[in-house]
Amino acid sequence: MLSQVYCSGFQPFRQRLLPWVQSTALSRSHRIQPSAIRHVRSWSNIPFITVPLSRAHGKSFAHRSELKHAKRIVVKLGSAVVTRGDECGLALGRLASIVEQVSVLQNQGREMMLVTSGAVAFGKQRLRHEILLSQSVRQALHSGQNQLKEMAIPVLEARACAAAGQSGLMALYEAMFTQYSICAAQILVTNLDFHDEQKRRNLNGTLHELLRMNIVPIVNTNDAVVPPAEPNSDLQGVNVISVKDNDSLAARLAVEMKTDLLIVLSDVEGLFDSPPGSDDAKLIDIFYPGDQQSVTFGTKSRVGMGGMEAKVKAALWALQGGTSVVIANGTHPKVSGHVITDIVEGKKVGTFFSEVKPAGPTVEQQGEMARSGGRMLATLEPEQRAEIIHHLADLLTDQRDEILLANKKDLEEAEGRLAAPLLKRLSLSTSKLNSLAIGLRQIAASSQDSVGRVLRRTRIAKNLELEQVTVPIGVLLVIFESRPDCLPQVAALAIASGNGLLLKGGKEATHSNRILHLLAQEALSIHGVKEAIQLVNTREEVEDLCRLDKMIDLIIPRGSSQLVRDIQKAAKGIPVMGHSEGICHMYVDSEASVDKVTRLVRDSKCEYPAACNALETLLIHRDLLRTPLFDQIIDMLRVEQVKIHAGPKFASYLTFSPSEVKSLRTEYGDLELCIEVVDSIQEAIDHIHKYGSSHTDVIVTENEKTAEFFLQHVDSACVFWNASTRFSDGYRFGLGAEVGISTSRIHARGPVGLEGLLTTKWLLRGQDHVVSDFSEHGSLKYLHENLPVPQRNTN
Repeated sequence: MLSQVYCSGFQPFRQRLLPWVQSTALSRSHRIQPSAIRHVRSWSNIPFITVPLSRAHGKSFAHRSELKHAKRIVVKLGSAVVTRGDECGLALGRLASIVEQVSVLQNQGREMMLVTSGAVAFGKQRLRHEILLSQSVRQALHSGQNQLKEMAIPVLEARACAAAGQSGLMALYEAMFTQYSICAAQILVTNLDFHDEQKRRNLNGTLHELLRMNIVPIVNTNDAVVPPAEPNSDLQGVNVISVKDNDSLAARLAVEMKTDLLIVLSDVEGLFDSPPGSDDAKLIDIFYPGDQQSVTFGTKSRVGMGGMEAKVKAALWALQGGTSVVIANGTHPKVSGHVITDIVEGKKVGTFFSEVKPAGPTVEQQGEMARSGGRMLATLEPEQRAEIIHHLADLLTDQRDEILLANKKDLEEAEGRLAAPLLKRLSLSTSKLNSLAIGLRQIAASSQDSVGRVLRRTRIAKNLELEQVTVPIGVLLVIFESRPDCLPQVAALAIASGNGLLLKGGKEATHSNRILHLLAQEALSIHGVKEAIQLVNTREEVEDLCRLDKMIDLIIPRGSSQLVRDIQKAAKGIPVMGHSEGICHMYVDSEASVDKVTRLVRDSKCEYPAACNALETLLIHRDLLRTPLFDQIIDMLRVEQVKIHAGPKFASYLTFSPSEVKSLRTEYGDLELCIEVVDSIQEAIDHIHKYGSSHTDVIVTENEKTAEFFLQHVDSACVFWNASTRFSDGYRFGLGAEVGISTSRIHARGPVGLEGLLTTKWLLRGQDHVVSDFSEHGSLKYLHENLPVPQRNTN
């Protein structure tokens, strides 16, 4: 049966597979229930991706990002992946997810092969049912029902289980693959099939013919006849390998068939530097030949022949033979997602085996350097941190020519690829660098008492005093697009707050970011904390960085609303500070000044329309329609070439209206503006709460009472009276700079400067105090007296 390129759901599969599964079971009490099949249906939404699949075999891929070009792939399913937790029977939901992913890749034009365990487990289930059935009949006839509970099941020989389970396992695979119009073929092998030259040629020819006909070969050791494995008899070199388990079988098959990629699925996330579960165990992202000396192997999995050591040996053997290898977890599809397709897409899943070591440190190593460097930075005196920032400000002006030359390279490479607003963000100039230097010096001045500032002092009891002091958050990950001027701003704020910093800039600003980062590290070097700020230059995707929850304490995205949304979605266990949209409103009240309105609207919308604090929706009081003030607003927008979108109520007042807005919740980021009519200030506030993004909202009015009502009732991060939305900025607020504008309600809100990058800790100083002294019959009593706090230095 030749495959067709489509991906179907699981409803037909359930209807066709359920009768077969139930007829296969030998006892009603052990039949697979319909709910087990229903679980499968949630795994039918894998994206279909078309990529060029041409590659000469002979050398493994150097980077994960190249795995999407893999044409021929072997997927090895370990016993722990295929079998249920009770080691008796198959994990049907996991198998269905795996089959779907393999089918999607097959239908993309790849050549997929499976090396599967599970025959022993499936056979054990069938034989146990048979034994239970026969024992229950005999004991019911001779001993009565009371002894049924005492029946003991004898130990089942593995070869017999394999013989009983092979046919059922293959029938299950066939039923699953059929739902995707894919044919599967079973091949059982032994060691002899690889070591006997004629048998090896026959096997090779059979596999190639199956792949040519778009059939998925399902390969397994013939456990019904295979002899017991001899320890330490395999993986002695490229030309010598003994098939003693499915790990070595998969490696041998991958090299024999010149496959591009071998995916080994187990019950652990990948390879750890020490046994998983131990206190210091860390997942190894990339493993290189020779690194096995630094790894301590634990015990093997609960089922199966091999352990992690066998998998690593097999992986290195396959890698030496020209096949890339990834070891990953295949037992938790709800947690790990579509692990097979994720690996092929180049996502950071499991452990990737590579022969090419990167020139610089890995992102994990950079995270550790930022952590240790940040802690050293936090211990410096405030004057020393300020000195570093002053030096960085001087470097921005002293090295201006080199910075602008690097920026020119970025602009030349981006010409024709980036839209005009993004090119404007990418561009640096002498005036921008001068403004940056001024902002950095403001940060240096405000950093004098930032870290370690006492916020509260309490006398708990005699000689027992408590302090709450400011401390750095830890390690910040700042991801920014197109804006190289963001790098020195964020670097200065991190230095002032004593935080370690990981920076991930857009590739369109590569040259600019590189020189600015070098200048930041040069400034840090004057006090020996160069490694506190790291620029991520590896091929890590943003989504992969967002998974480093043990290394990163806070993610700050700087870029488009889509970037922010993507990061908020991808972040796993790491807080994200930012806003997904900047839908800023301006309400023009009936008592607004004619002179002020046009100036404020022009500045808010036209000064920099791509900014997140630019005006997007103009709310006008109904009484102002068909007045000179309204006409002036429209004339000004026409002169500035702003495209107007009419809200539903505004459109109803006009005979010939502009294009009606598609959504009142739109961030245009360009010279476009939505105009809507409201009947009152309350309606304006309700509109802002319903369609706004809690970023920045403005009222224009001469009525102070109306203005105060608006300021108190609008629930946004920034609320202004008779001021442009563009004032919502850290530099304009006097913060020196900002890492972004936050619309969240926890920790920091609005433009986030130095204060927003600090948290607190509690310091308790006592003299042999114990809690039992404060009990009902104790000798001490709580005082809880507030003590004076040292005055903050505001100079």
